[in-house]
Amino acid sequence: MKKALLIALALLTAPMAALAVDYKEGVHYTVINQGPATAKPEITEFFSFYCGHCYNFSKVQVPQIKANLPEGVVFKQNHVEFIGREMGTEMSRAFAVAHQLKVEDKIEKAIFAAIHDKKQHFTNRDDVRKLFIANGVDGKAFDAAADSFMVSAQMSQMKRATENAQISGVPSLVVNGKYRVETGAIKSYDELLDIAYYLTSMK
Repeated sequence: MKKALLIALALLTAPMAALAVDYKEGVHYTVINQGPATAKPEITEFFSFYCGHCYNFSKVQVPQIKANLPEGVVFKQNHVEFIGREMGTEMSRAFAVAHQLKVEDKIEKAIFAAIHDKKQHFTNRDDVRKLFIANGVDGKAFDAAADSFMVSAQMSQMKRATENAQISGVPSLVVNGKYRVETGAIKSYDELLDIAYYLTSMK
């Protein structure tokens, strides 16, 4: 009887074992530093407002990440400067300003839509300022934040994180400040997210 129960249990767990995913370093993810992982588990998206794939990612996958984050895991975003020529830096500033003024959700959608849906061409910081004002942000509040130490510090942090993670394409995910998810071997964004969730448990 005991043997029969063990066989039955083995048959029940066999499909689960078959479904277990074996993600491999160098194939599905890359270790970007040999130091310790972040103190708390986190998933960080690197993106650019000038990236069409990032726009689509922001509409579908980012809400999915936020809705399905494992308990205790934080989601963060870093804007990269290397797309958009001179405006890449100004868009990183815009993202940091929006974060400091706590209007990032509204402004992120507005900038993406302006660039990709309305085909608006931003040429300087004043163009960005006008978009903030059109979306309910006081112009003086924008000016104060844009030139603030906090915004400059966040911009420096994002640029440093981009360089440290060796980000060359976006959207890209880095987990626990230590693992960069590789897109070459994946078949869908869902798999990309699965790998990211899997890596959150690694130190």
